[in-house]
Amino acid sequence: MIPSMRSLTAEEYVEAFKSFLDHSTEHQCMDEFNKEQMPNIAAGHKAEHASLLLGDCLAGGVAGEQDLKMIRILQAVHPGVFIDNEIVEPNPQHVAAYKELVNQAPDLQNVSFIWHQLTSLEYEQQVKEKGTHKKFDFIHMIQMLYRVEDIPNTIKFFHSCLDHHGKLLIIILSDSSGWASLWKKHRDCLPATDSGHYITSSGITEVLQRLGVEHRVYEFPSGWDITECFIDGDALGGRMMDFLTGTKDFLGTAPPALRRRLREALCQPECSSTRDGRVIFSNNLSMILVE
Repeated sequence: MIPSMRSLTAEEYVEAFKSFLDHSTEHQCMDEFNKEQMPNIAAGHKAEHASLLLGDCLAGGVAGEQDLKMIRILQAVHPGVFIDNEIVEPNPQHVAAYKELVNQAPDLQNVSFIWHQLTSLEYEQQVKEKGTHKKFDFIHMIQMLYRVEDIPNTIKFFHSCLDHHGKLLIIILSDSSGWASLWKKHRDCLPATDSGHYITSSGITEVLQRLGVEHRVYEFPSGWDITECFIDGDALGGRMMDFLTGTKDFLGTAPPALRRRLREALCQPECSSTRDGRVIFSNNLSMILVE
């Protein structure tokens, strides 16, 4: 009897996500943005003090990795500045891993850390209940808006948390990514167990336009080698398909016709390209900087 299809647990998602990170250029893409744009963004902060609110600390792979890279850029631009850093992250494993990363870093003496083990909605509710609306110089939301209940209200709330001249950085999949095409043209290939939002950069910029806030969009190319997804019985390919669909053991539990249709969709030129015999899925990212 074939097991029924079900969504990934939080632990299973982390494992599937790692297979994605290990075979994609997501890290390099974010590093390129940090190198090209973050110094200029950091230069706009107050010279004597900076307050940061950072969400979704797993976004860089190792919990907190991207956060600490951004903090170090701010330190380099403003030597000696004290950084008041708060993190919103609901997964206790991610929080523990981030804390361990901080404990191993000798160069963070002028940085304070406050961890909120909450979802973004829980954090918003807590702030409103306490009536203490702290203002931040910089807030980032890296690849997290797929999982929130109400995207427009979430953006509106965090934008309201910005101090004067503060900036909000939203990193989301680009409209030019294979994900955008997959979600738009082949959504019926995806199992109902995938509970994430199907949203890319244009959906975010539309929200920002309705809110009437200024923003700039930076596009960065990124690829993901999904060749093993087409090899029956391959363990890595199985984990990749689990990540693609948000489903545990998709290749082992999905009906054959559904597996076929999804693989065919992944091969379409608007989703992937072939390089040296490898299938490279487009994982292009949009970095949206909100004033």
